[in-house]
Amino acid sequence: MAVDKDDRQRHLPAGRKAQLVAFVADAGQVTVAELAERFKVSIDTVRRDLDRLASEGALVRTYGGAVSLATAYRVDSAVEQRLAFMEKEKETIATLAAELVQDASTIMINGGTTTLATARRLSGHRDLTIATNNLLIPGALPISAIRDIYFFGGTVRQLTLATYGPVSFRTADGADLDITCDLALIGVGAVSADAGFTTSNLAEAAMMQAMIARAARVAILADSSKFDRRLFAQVSDLSAADYLITDAPPPAPLLETLEAAGVEVITPSSAPRPR
Repeated sequence: MAVDKDDRQRHLPAGRKAQLVAFVADAGQVTVAELAERFKVSIDTVRRDLDRLASEGALVRTYGGAVSLATAYRVDSAVEQRLAFMEKEKETIATLAAELVQDASTIMINGGTTTLATARRLSGHRDLTIATNNLLIPGALPISAIRDIYFFGGTVRQLTLATYGPVSFRTADGADLDITCDLALIGVGAVSADAGFTTSNLAEAAMMQAMIARAARVAILADSSKFDRRLFAQVSDLSAADYLITDAPPPAPLLETLEAAGVEVITPSSAPRPR
């Protein structure tokens, strides 16, 4: 009986991996179980294949599966899609970011799913004042941790569930209030040595710039899939940040540029920081 070429290759590592990449690219996002069923191999085999392909830059590994490069780096994906992407890495970053927050401090937090994960990690804190443009954050903040919550008004962007407008508040007579914060937690879309921190939307970039300008300390939150990439709008040079909080060390050239810019890179392997 003749054996189809695709069936023969499916059981060869090189052939299977090539088909796996093509399948992930076509589907956009897949789980380990789906791939094991599709290629008739064990879950452990799929995990090994995905790990190797991720290390080769052919796809992006996620908790429980993988996504195609096109899906991973799509500049405008909806919140529900981004919540499931790099979920484990975001939780790692959130835990590290929460360690920078001091009780009784004032924090600015921008839109994004990594900052949302950080808000959920603040249950061990007290008397925090939070100012944000992220529509999801007020409901995610632990009640016991919060003294006051302020929300920046502006245009609501439904895709990201965040507002975009001035980082300011006004008195009853219309005068602008001068506001500052102790720490700005800023999630960005990309990090590179030449472009600094970037995002995909101009209005979003302007709002993030304003938050950074009003902060005594700035922590940039970015998972490792965002390294050595550049998006449409620059948020700031690398030197504007005090910290880069991420799930894995950046590539050596980027790490050297960050250190030269005075940015402390915080990863799970870094020494724990006292609050």
